[in-house]
Amino acid sequence: MRILSILFILVLSLPVLAQKKITLEDIQVYGTFRQKSIHGLRSMNDGLHYTSLEEGTKIVQYSFKDGKKVGNVFDLSMVENAPITSFSNYSFSDDETKILLTTDIQRIYRHSYTAVYYVWNKVTEELSELSTKGRQELATFSPNGERVAFVRDNNLFIKNLKFGTESQVTSDGKFNEIINGKPDWVYEEEFSFNKAFAWSPDSKFLAYIRFDESDVREFFMTMYQGQKPAKEENALYPSPYEFKYPKAGETNSTVSVHVYEVKSKTAIEAEIGEETDIYIPRLKWTTDGNELAIFRLNRRQNVVDILLANPFTGDTRPFITEKNDRYVADNFLDDFIFLPGNKYIVLNSERDGYSHLYLYDRQGFEVKQLTNGEFDVTDFYGYDAKRKLFYYQAAKETPMQREIYFTSLDGKKSGKLSAQTGTNRAVFSNGFNYYINYFNNLSTPNLVTLHDHKGKTVRTLEDNQQLKELVNEYQIEEKSFFNFNTSEGTSLNGWMIKPANFDESKTYPVLVTQYSGPNSQSVLDRWSVDWYNYLAQEGYLVVGVDPRGTGARGEDFRKITYLQLGKYESEDLIETAKYLQTLSFVDKQNMAIWGWSYGGFMTSLCMTKGDGIFKAGVAVAPVTNWRFYDTIYTERFMRTPQENPDGYDENSPLSHTDNLQGNLLIIHGSADDNVHAQNTMEFAEKLVQAGVQFDMELYVNRNHSIYGGKTRLHLYQRMTNFLNNHLK
Repeated sequence: MRILSILFILVLSLPVLAQKKITLEDIQVYGTFRQKSIHGLRSMNDGLHYTSLEEGTKIVQYSFKDGKKVGNVFDLSMVENAPITSFSNYSFSDDETKILLTTDIQRIYRHSYTAVYYVWNKVTEELSELSTKGRQELATFSPNGERVAFVRDNNLFIKNLKFGTESQVTSDGKFNEIINGKPDWVYEEEFSFNKAFAWSPDSKFLAYIRFDESDVREFFMTMYQGQKPAKEENALYPSPYEFKYPKAGETNSTVSVHVYEVKSKTAIEAEIGEETDIYIPRLKWTTDGNELAIFRLNRRQNVVDILLANPFTGDTRPFITEKNDRYVADNFLDDFIFLPGNKYIVLNSERDGYSHLYLYDRQGFEVKQLTNGEFDVTDFYGYDAKRKLFYYQAAKETPMQREIYFTSLDGKKSGKLSAQTGTNRAVFSNGFNYYINYFNNLSTPNLVTLHDHKGKTVRTLEDNQQLKELVNEYQIEEKSFFNFNTSEGTSLNGWMIKPANFDESKTYPVLVTQYSGPNSQSVLDRWSVDWYNYLAQEGYLVVGVDPRGTGARGEDFRKITYLQLGKYESEDLIETAKYLQTLSFVDKQNMAIWGWSYGGFMTSLCMTKGDGIFKAGVAVAPVTNWRFYDTIYTERFMRTPQENPDGYDENSPLSHTDNLQGNLLIIHGSADDNVHAQNTMEFAEKLVQAGVQFDMELYVNRNHSIYGGKTRLHLYQRMTNFLNNHLK
């Protein structure tokens, strides 16, 4: 009997013994809970097959229908005397007879990089270097596959693949002065693109944007020797890194649009109007190639004029104009599509208070509204010309989820393709016969499935079963959603992770996490195991919230912050803390807030305006006055400092340093090209002169993401220690 009792006790204790503890190394070093996914699948022209890059040496072809391997489209190991041993990316010519291989990538900024490209000719079975005259950027096949355009040293070039000749399209490119065919820093960062040229569909013309940044002021960052990687040349004397960065209200690049005719090797400048203080965020050719669409955006960013240019003469005519009382959302730029057949255009507009798709004819007149209702379309996937269907993603059922929908050209058919409740994202094949659905929710890690055009599941590509089994070995508390109304009657969404072994009769310290930037979302039905789960394991109640200004709740909700970034968001975050104090299990005296970038701005503001409701705050890479940030992003929401000085200063942490209460840790990378360390330095000096004590951590030579070597582990250990010291 005694032996049976002992065995019974051991059996009962097994689940407890099996529970592992999450470590910071699990989160920041090993990637223990990283979800697997399917990346880099390319639909082939027939829409029945796709390719995948495998082992860095092979491009393998598979069947959509049954998933079986058809064969190798390219195998580097089979190339005799190959000049490279691997490649990291690839692209096909339109006829799929040539492949452009990307090797030796060296990053510049968020989207940009230089590389060494090679061209594989499937017909001749020859592998050749694209250019031997220096590293290249943005190499792109012409539609007929006969040429490749690329940028080097701020100039555009064209390689003739048939004859092996290289011609120079522009010759005035110069660092920090003239850029041809690729965007300057602020365009790349805020208009989210890195290629400023476009081939015409018939391959006869190459259109490009020229940036004259001569009058843009330079920003300097000091680069030290550092580690991982070390800059040995700076061992004794640090060096300056300087680049053009237009801060709010300052001078932007002057832009012009040019069209180069390949046959005559001559270029003309397109007429874009007399006003020079404008933006050209996109170029797009009509599907017949007869005209070039030039997107002209005013400095205030509330009027976009689509101009159609004659590629032979450069003459332009007005086509479609989109206006907004506040600003035109940037998804208008990407969702503006010329449909096959050149009869219609689809665009995304907020004109009825929500983000919706509209159909226009080629004369520039609105035909109909394709989607409608009190919800936002969050992505447009394209038009299936065969079935006459439009596919899109929307937050129709709740702002915290995403579904995949379709609607027909005649409006008689519509429906939902995604079957599971959570966050769905689709990638369609050429011809729209198949699509890959990426799904996850609070309880389900990434599930990648292949479907036919009717939504029927063909097969599962990735189910993360191993990760599910691994998670069961740990004591991980799942997120739960909550909602509350502020004192002003605003309904806010949030999520909560309760501490391990939660006991409602006890009280727990709280960390509020947020980003809060315009049209962002942190409260989404998606799976993760991260630092917040680690903190919950260590006894914290972790709460995320989306204040006013965030996305998927209509235009008025996300644009209420216009002209006064920080005001409503900080009010809502302070209201969040007050709401949490009404919960019996919250330790009202031990609440903290943290955030990165815009979230760091909000942390700094809440610590100075919150009247001590937060005992501690961690601000990573914070903006401390929008005067320090770039033109495009800042002026989109604030206009210029000259127009709106009070909007800039009244909600700047620099203006409220005397009121800072609680313990603040400020963190910044010294080489942050995005949110400059200047923000932290000026904030720190203001706090010093106000007699306010604070903590600060600088990371040498690190950019806005603060990573490299052991940096991330150090960062999260530093933040964890800070919270433990002040909240426990």
